[in-house]
Amino acid sequence: MKPQISILVSSLLLALSASVMAAETAPVMDSKSCDPPKYPKAALMNEETGTVSMGFLVGTDGKVVESKVEKSSGSKSLDKAALTALAQCKFKPGTKDGKPDQVWAKVEFVWKLE
Repeated sequence: MKPQISILVSSLLLALSASVMAAETAPVMDSKSCDPPKYPKAALMNEETGTVSMGFLVGTDGKVVESKVEKSSGSKSLDKAALTALAQCKFKPGTKDGKPDQVWAKVEFVWKLE
């Protein structure tokens, strides 16, 4: 009898975790709606590069409500330029329980010299 209880509990936990994971979908950036960030002159002259990880709280209208740098590229000017430019982008709103809602999106931008 104990193996059946264990299987039942495992099945319930699996179903519960699947429903929690399916309850929220992340916003998706419309890359055609915005211009890529421009290299700051000082950063370009200093040959600064790096990857900045950012978070954007996207409203139900697809516009950025709040933004933050989650992991710096190592250059404040590169971080600020990426955050400022990408905060102007439009997103397909995220959902919670199948309805549009404010949801955080994560975006990385790589600064490299070519």
